[in-house]
Amino acid sequence: MNAVSIKDATLREAAAKGVDEFVNAFYDSIMEYSEGRMTEETMQKLNSDQITLVVFKTMHDEVMDGGFVQLIYNGYGPFVFFNPFAKAVRAWGLDDLAALVKKAGNLFRKYGREIERECTDEEFMAMFEKYSEFDDLDDKFVENEELWINEIAHYIDGHIDNFATVVE
Repeated sequence: MNAVSIKDATLREAAAKGVDEFVNAFYDSIMEYSEGRMTEETMQKLNSDQITLVVFKTMHDEVMDGGFVQLIYNGYGPFVFFNPFAKAVRAWGLDDLAALVKKAGNLFRKYGREIERECTDEEFMAMFEKYSEFDDLDDKFVENEELWINEIAHYIDGHIDNFATVVE
């Protein structure tokens, strides 16, 4: 039995609202179980599919808000690029997303330390121009976001027990 649980009514309500809400319902359940944070200790209590969903959702929210530069600046680079996330989403059937993550990971390895450093708002905004190599990756993520969410929802639906135990 999975330690993460989700109420059947919550799941049905989320599914009725669409794929975004369906995916978010599982993410929210995982984060509730993890007390709202990903630490080494909480990650050890999760399985690889659960961690992959948390990494995806973190990446999704950061990239949709401010691109890969923001994701890296906010300290999520190691979480996304220094674990088997790309391999995991490839196993889920998201080859294009895996390739994008690998490309962004290569740029993270090249520029990460510079982007992660503390700076003023003005310096932060200048990073988007300075590290314009991320622009195409940001655009590709935004263009494919809806497709990838649909594919993730389909994967979750086919493997619900990997993400949570559905309870009354």
